[in-house]
Amino acid sequence: MHPLRLLSLTSLMLMLLALHPAGAQIPDPKIGGSIPTLAPLVRQVTPAVVNISVHGRVREDNPLYRDPVFREFFEVPRQIEKEVNATGSGVIVDARRGYVLTNNHVVEGTSSVQVTTKDGRQLSAKVIGRDPPTDVAVLQIQNPAGLTALSLGDSDALEVGDFVLAIGNPFGLGQTVTSGLVSALGRTGLGKQGYEDFIQTDAAINPGNSGGALVSLRGELIGINSAIISPAGGNVGIGFAIPVNMARRVMEQIVATGRVERGRIGVSLGDLHPSAGKARTEGAMIADVAADSPADRAGLRKGDVVLMADDRPIRTAAQLRNKVGLTPVGQAVKLGVQRNGVPLTISVQVASPQEQSDASAGKARAIR
Repeated sequence: MHPLRLLSLTSLMLMLLALHPAGAQIPDPKIGGSIPTLAPLVRQVTPAVVNISVHGRVREDNPLYRDPVFREFFEVPRQIEKEVNATGSGVIVDARRGYVLTNNHVVEGTSSVQVTTKDGRQLSAKVIGRDPPTDVAVLQIQNPAGLTALSLGDSDALEVGDFVLAIGNPFGLGQTVTSGLVSALGRTGLGKQGYEDFIQTDAAINPGNSGGALVSLRGELIGINSAIISPAGGNVGIGFAIPVNMARRVMEQIVATGRVERGRIGVSLGDLHPSAGKARTEGAMIADVAADSPADRAGLRKGDVVLMADDRPIRTAAQLRNKVGLTPVGQAVKLGVQRNGVPLTISVQVASPQEQSDASAGKARAIR
């Protein structure tokens, strides 16, 4: 090698070593240094993640089956039922009572559910409630002795760039752990279900991971893995999890009443856009207020911008819609509002859908 080129390479290496902080170097195990590892965290959290096996019958609603000529010619019913055997994942969130959070689509249409723990125990479970709009379901293990639960974190405190682990049962292989980052927050418009506020992550999520855990480096559950974008059917680094704060609110209603009753306050909502002449782009704009609705009685007005709900920031209209929809009927939501540049605090009591339809009779526009 030419002496000048060798000198240049040597200088470059010395410069890079000088710039590389000592704390970021990988320790050398040969001289007693420890190797960075997430193994202690994994040992702590994985006993709370279970594999779910389901058996049942579902209706296959092919558009051809709705064609009366097709049905008559081929002598098939309007809907055909088929048996399904599938696997997914779940997270134990209450060891004493045996409650497991999972996805609705994992257990929908099933007649029996079997849960397999990390230590190999096979336990029977029952579905105590499902909520298709959020894709959340709650199971209860029949014999909950000796279970380990995962503590619930605060998904509202997440930031893009936070490290996460995804734990589940991809392709029926058994428990698998992957790692990645929070890639984005508040993802909506995926068309998967009615209430969307997804955490996006590049931690590998594959078929079978549905219902599994998205875990923070604190060892807390911060999401329920639910969906992927996958042109070929496998992981491409774009996965989505239901925020645990949303799943918690659904679970609380299911455990208390067996179902989720969505409340309304009587407003239609819109997102803020720079083209609308607004200085800020985060928040939910009140596009309309139904007459004599809880929102109207509380003093909300068309054009108000909601920035906070129960002291939590509101970034989008979908986020406020989710908050109101999952607040139990009869409870109040404290809204931080900006009206013509003036900050206001307005408390609105959430009403049942029936009360809303009575109050807004004659209005064709959907309200929340």
